[in-house]
Amino acid sequence: MTRAGRPGERRNSPSGAVQSVDRAVSVLEILARRGEAGVTEIADELGVHRSTAFRLLGVLENRGLVGQAGDRGKYHLAAGVLRLAGAAAVRLDVSQEAVPVCRDLADELGETVNAAVPDEDAAVNIMQARGTAAVTAQDWLGRRTALHATSSGKVFLAHMTPARREEQLARPLRRFTEHTVTDPAALRRELEQVPEQGYAATREELELGLVAVASPVRSHDGTVIAAISVSGPVFRMTPDRIPLLGARTTAAAEELSRRMGYGF
Repeated sequence: MTRAGRPGERRNSPSGAVQSVDRAVSVLEILARRGEAGVTEIADELGVHRSTAFRLLGVLENRGLVGQAGDRGKYHLAAGVLRLAGAAAVRLDVSQEAVPVCRDLADELGETVNAAVPDEDAAVNIMQARGTAAVTAQDWLGRRTALHATSSGKVFLAHMTPARREEQLARPLRRFTEHTVTDPAALRRELEQVPEQGYAATREELELGLVAVASPVRSHDGTVIAAISVSGPVFRMTPDRIPLLGARTTAAAEELSRRMGYGF
């Protein structure tokens, strides 16, 4: 025999942990709409018992996403939400500002140009422009790619704090091709050169036949928040062409950095 839900309780909702996540998000939406609300008000709107609402609020409060307004017992959104929103806003801003910069670079070099942002243990491509010579290039938009095997990823690794970089290099480094650098010591030596030369490069390390170079994009405070990369086939992006591609990519990344407020 099934338990009858409280009046207004959602039916056919997810179960277990997924249901808890769904309810927690609903709590944030309620507070965003109402400004502040008490446990009973939230429980009634969710259609759950007061104890359930209290547990959800406790978890969200521990994570800094909600707070209580003095002695009134009312809850409101807290600074943790601003942190998440700020990170999303930066990503959206980079994506928008990168469009003309990447398109100009793709037109100039004739190759595929991507803008990527770091996402934990990966680089995620958020914008792509194709040059005239890149009509058959692979679509990288939205793909999560390994840090150690991509030019953008190496940029992010090179500009991490030493502790965070070592944490990344302590993980097993997956071999994608025979050219993938999977030895942490060898990768460290390579990463040491990236800040000095201004760009990172990969040669058939993620996919056979693919070469790429990338340069860092900085926010107003100098933090590396993205990377611009140029990629193309090995027969066009030859070793003697890499310094020129690196210089042009660096110039484009510096332009995008200026658009993001760096240098002002």
